Amino acid sequence: IGGIELFTDISNMAANELRVKELERLAYLDTLTQLANRGYVQKELHSILAEKERFDVPFGILFLDIDHFKKINDNYGHNVGDEVLRFVANSFVATSRPFDIYGRWGGEEFIGIIRNVGEKELEAMGERLLSIIKNSYTVHNNEKISVTISIGATLVRNEDTVESLIKRADINLYQSKSKGRDCLTIS
Repeated sequence: IGGIELFTDISNMAANELRVKELERLAYLDTLTQLANRGYVQKELHSILAEKERFDVPFGILFLDIDHFKKINDNYGHNVGDEVLRFVANSFVATSRPFDIYGRWGGEEFIGIIRNVGEKELEAMGERLLSIIKNSYTVHNNEKISVTISIGATLVRNEDTVESLIKRADINLYQSKSKGRDCLTIS
């Protein structure tokens, strides 16, 4: 009669799993702002559209752009521009609900995916962000640097695709810009 003992070193497997999770996190993270990156936002929009079809849960998006951002970079340099991007991103996170997602779309553009809202709630969230950003600032050489944002907002419609949803929000964003910036346009 004999016995066999089998030992498995799972430390390598556990370490590999941690590495994979970290790589997944990095693949979907904007390293400057620590928000979701464009790839993750697109993935999430596809997922939430499928959820809308199955369960009819409403959602909206906020397409946000920092007004006159080029002037910040030109006047203060890209390091200060990066700091502005970070403080704006932190404002989104600080004011969001746990199940809403904000991501950096590119440059100084961001998208917020706002779950389970109607038009009034989406508009109120957008107006709140306008106020918070306008009244926030970062400091460079003892100078307060503040910015404003423009927002295009829209609620999902039954016939929407990711592309049509983003296009409508983008059109609304440019209407906000043409109205003088620091405002929200919703449709």
